[in-house]
Amino acid sequence: QQEGSLCAQHCLNALLQGNYFTAVDLAELARQLDETERQTMAEGGLATEEYQRFLQQPSSNFDDSGYFSIQVLQRALRVWGLELMPFKSSDYVATSARADPTSQNAYICNFKDHWFCIRKLGHQWFNLNSLLTGPELISDTFLSLFLTQLQQEGYAIFVVQGDLMESEADRLLTVAPAVQPVKPPLIADAPSAASASSADVDLARALEESRRMIDDQDQTLRDTLTQSREGSGATEDDDLQRALALSL
Repeated sequence: QQEGSLCAQHCLNALLQGNYFTAVDLAELARQLDETERQTMAEGGLATEEYQRFLQQPSSNFDDSGYFSIQVLQRALRVWGLELMPFKSSDYVATSARADPTSQNAYICNFKDHWFCIRKLGHQWFNLNSLLTGPELISDTFLSLFLTQLQQEGYAIFVVQGDLMESEADRLLTVAPAVQPVKPPLIADAPSAASASSADVDLARALEESRRMIDDQDQTLRDTLTQSREGSGATEDDDLQRALALSL
């Protein structure tokens, strides 16, 4: 099972495709936000009832269970030049996303204390929910229906604005798209009590399959070239000369 409610940490790392944020990093960002809020409240006077009441309240940005607020996620992503836009906003980006969800690169979804991301890798969409045993492949057609379903269930959805770094998963899945005959079950429903994985481990199976397909294609090409040379008596230099001639 997940450690506490560290789904916000997993969500960010799955989005960025790397272990870039720890719970300690996010807690520090939350404390910075708390301090900014405290300074704002203090401007009205340190002895005011409102300020004293504010000091007695728990943080709205994080708690001991590992929950982090949208403000913490926003500040974390700004480090990467990324912004979060509410899906229901009248902003042009949000309007475009509602008209064609596939026109964007990623979405972050939140319901109560749970966060997860939906992201395009290569030319395919994946649900990278840490409550699942692995990444769930989503077709372009189903993406719109899935976002609608999430909204009906009470999820707040945010469009990720900005350029995401190309990851190894992007490169491999572009060459060898993932195939998923069986959807991954929820961790709670899985036969084994395996723990939720990091972003890299989440995609390990899909990436390994992609690597295998690429290796098979490379080996087939090498075998074909070898057979062709043996049949024609040509050398590797002859193959190189023909390839250069074709590229001109």
